[in-house]
Amino acid sequence: MAEIDPKRATDANGGLVYDDDVIRDILRDVKTIAMVGASDNWNRPSYFAMKYLQQKGYKVYPVNPKVAGAGGEILGEKAYADLSELPETVDMVDVFRNSAAAGPISDAAIEHGAKVVWMQLGVRNDEAADRAEAAGLTVIMDRCPKIEFSRLFGELGWHGFNSRVVSSKRRMPGRSDKVSKQSDVGDGFIPKGFETMAVHSGASPDPATGARGTPIYQTTAYVFDDADHAASLFNLQTFGNIYSRLSNPTVAVLEERIAALEGGRGTTCTSSGHAAQMLALFALMSPGDRFVASRRLYGGSITQFGRTFQKFDWHCDFVDAEDLDAVRAAAMQDKCKAIFAESLANPGGVITDIAALSRIAKDAGVPLIIDNTMATPYLCRPFEHGADLIVHSTTKFLSGHGNAMGGAVVDSGTFDWSQNDKFPSLSQPEPAYHGLTFYETFGDLAFTTYGHAVGLRDLGPTMAPMNAYLTITGIETLALRMERHVANAQTVAEWLEAHDKVAWVSYAGLEGNKYKQLAERYLPKGAGSVFTFGVKGGYEAGMAVVERCRLLSHLANIGDTRSLILHPASTTHRQLTEEQRTAAGAGDDVIRLSIGLETAEDIIADLERALG
Repeated sequence: MAEIDPKRATDANGGLVYDDDVIRDILRDVKTIAMVGASDNWNRPSYFAMKYLQQKGYKVYPVNPKVAGAGGEILGEKAYADLSELPETVDMVDVFRNSAAAGPISDAAIEHGAKVVWMQLGVRNDEAADRAEAAGLTVIMDRCPKIEFSRLFGELGWHGFNSRVVSSKRRMPGRSDKVSKQSDVGDGFIPKGFETMAVHSGASPDPATGARGTPIYQTTAYVFDDADHAASLFNLQTFGNIYSRLSNPTVAVLEERIAALEGGRGTTCTSSGHAAQMLALFALMSPGDRFVASRRLYGGSITQFGRTFQKFDWHCDFVDAEDLDAVRAAAMQDKCKAIFAESLANPGGVITDIAALSRIAKDAGVPLIIDNTMATPYLCRPFEHGADLIVHSTTKFLSGHGNAMGGAVVDSGTFDWSQNDKFPSLSQPEPAYHGLTFYETFGDLAFTTYGHAVGLRDLGPTMAPMNAYLTITGIETLALRMERHVANAQTVAEWLEAHDKVAWVSYAGLEGNKYKQLAERYLPKGAGSVFTFGVKGGYEAGMAVVERCRLLSHLANIGDTRSLILHPASTTHRQLTEEQRTAAGAGDDVIRLSIGLETAEDIIADLERALG
């Protein structure tokens, strides 16, 4: 493969960046396509793509010397040995061959007179692209026209993926012969602001009724157009809905919105945060495998990782995430498949050095998974610091009102699942889909597609559409809520620090806190609203404080509009040993607060009464 051309626009990970308008115009203008490398094998990616493009109205000529030599056809079209044999000059040459082969194919496209050379997912040849562009052709590399068409032209059933565009127009599924420059079908606004994405991403007016609010699709299953459409959906050859265990249009809006806010490629929503953790690891782990996790985690996660997952023969090595040598030693084990930490640890408010863990993960060839529940994407964006996967309990701040359970797994789309043999579920043929290889077929959508097509299908931890609807509504005010959460938390933490009944306060927003510098780096808008403090008198005094509160609610949740209080040692971390509780920041004297949106003076007055 040719060396990367520094003149081409790339993202932080070296991936090519194209203007959506350029790709949209190509897909509008092109009518005829020569697919070089088209396969007559129904479960190959090129077959998927050709069939999909035919369904969208394109005339596709398959170029396959072997099939042509036998006088064969692919999807009803005569196969040709090379471009010179085509009966007409095509608008676009779609390269379904490797990067080296893309060179002579691009040169042949120039000679043929094509207007566009499009190299498929994983195919990039900068030298060939330079020659084609010098000859006046437009070149797109490392993209799939099937995926781009679906993304840009409002394909129904585009579940889980970040289209990066929003639209206030009805977005009906397009066809190339019905989409023109005079029509705004498929046009979208590309938002840049967090607040804009929180309100609009993933949602557009209902195409049938024009309803502006996201409908609750309370249905179990979806009607197929015909037998061929049904087969294509079950074969993953086209996008759409089959059964609400796998995908649901209401949930899809939430999935895209979370992916947009995190800057990810796609999201799989689940029934809870614990389900999200299970689903994230399900694609990575096999019996006997290990993963590394910070010791400073929510108590339920420690139990799930350390005990329940052992029943799957998955094994967790808990380490101090601040001891980078210990993290590296554990991550370099042959069977290690991931590193897991919380961006802002529950309950102690410890801030993780994400970039440092990312460097270790890259050296080990494994993904870094960051639980961003406590920080939310408003305060922290782990992908920008090197994380590969993000998990959320959407039950907390994203929903924000204590009324909807849920979880989410977000994929950055930047991890190379084929770089080694560690991840066969994604890089090797999947028997349940007739040998389809997810990473080869779906590229940077592979992890999210696997999460829906295998994870949700077989494990079944599906988010209910009503919970998705409530969470969508909650996210619309996420930025406003987080500003108030943080401001109130700072005020309460400073007041507690000066109280004579309080031994210590662990809030990274306070001057002198050991995590203050990391907070400024990773959470520049504030250190969250969940933190702990130590009450003088230990275990009994801690339980007495929570019982005396009249405004703060004593319950096991965080991220609510209401302020919440908990004594972890007697509740969420009760199942752990004393040593584990101490390591997790949940010792006998620890009180956890989740500061809500009430008037700060009222929160302080209730704590004053409880401490007194």
